[in-house]
Amino acid sequence: MRGFHRHILGATVLGLVLAAGLHPAQAADKKIVVGVSWSNFQEERWKTDEAAIKAALAKAGASYLGADAQSSPTKQLSDIESLISRGATALIILAQDAGAIQPAIAKAKAEGIPIVGYDRLIESPGVFYLTFDNREVGRIQARAVEKAAPKGNYVFIKGSSTDPNADFLHAGNIDVLKPAIDSGAIKVVGEEYTPGWLPENAQKEMEQILTKANNKVDAVIAANDGTAGGAVAALQAQGLAGIPVSGQDGDKAALNRIARGLQTVSVWKDARLLGTTAAEAAVAMAKGTTPDKLPNVKKWAEGPKKASMDAVFLTPVGITQDNLDVVIKAGWVTKDAVCQGVAPAKAPAACK
Repeated sequence: MRGFHRHILGATVLGLVLAAGLHPAQAADKKIVVGVSWSNFQEERWKTDEAAIKAALAKAGASYLGADAQSSPTKQLSDIESLISRGATALIILAQDAGAIQPAIAKAKAEGIPIVGYDRLIESPGVFYLTFDNREVGRIQARAVEKAAPKGNYVFIKGSSTDPNADFLHAGNIDVLKPAIDSGAIKVVGEEYTPGWLPENAQKEMEQILTKANNKVDAVIAANDGTAGGAVAALQAQGLAGIPVSGQDGDKAALNRIARGLQTVSVWKDARLLGTTAAEAAVAMAKGTTPDKLPNVKKWAEGPKKASMDAVFLTPVGITQDNLDVVIKAGWVTKDAVCQGVAPAKAPAACK
């Protein structure tokens, strides 16, 4: 991944004339202000993304404007409109509900403001889509959990139904688990979307599923580390701590759960790389580069609407007890944070 990071960050971005007709020199002289609309700051990882974006913008001499929608699609719509009115020359949007913000997307397009759809799909031609390979994230989750529990009763705690990533992840899960489901080795005893990706919603869902299944659950595919945390809390309350559970994002709490044997896998998506790449793309597009000329871009049309989009997909890494040292050596998290509360007799190699 580090080689890929250098390739991304070292690539030369080609300058093109802005669609609005500005001369290249005018575009270069224009003050770049990147407006960033966050769906929420509930998840630990978004603070890491933001720090990377801010650092890359500062390096490029660009300004940062941020807004937190606090999990409200209505607020995010007004946030984006406000960022535009405050002078944003490019937008990075982590969508809470891509459908609900379409009026603001249309407004930005009408004013020639380029848009980075950040980590979550905003399926609209002209929007640059930047994320990790989320279907592969789902495959990594499923492989790790199936290895730990090749048969038994499975639960899917999915992400928000308004976020296409939830379905990409689940599709990746099924890519791996379908043969075992079809053979009857794996039985799905619960499957729920989690409104807003909120851990408390995931915990309630897991509690209800455990009740219906009389606690006969052998594995949980949770879509991210927040929902995994909610699921683990419900499992602990019923004395089921330690059954295989998946997640993603490499949250410190999740990595600690892995070290303590409470979570099986978290798929690490280096938010520093994602944030830096987004900032560089936003600056480049504000200067006139079209999305199809960005480094490592490819055409992609696998969203629900099959719209053709320019996209870059970064590579995720599955983290289990066997390779916890990867995130520690990368400076993502400290050994102390990962290994806090780990019993010496059961400590993984990274905590010894």
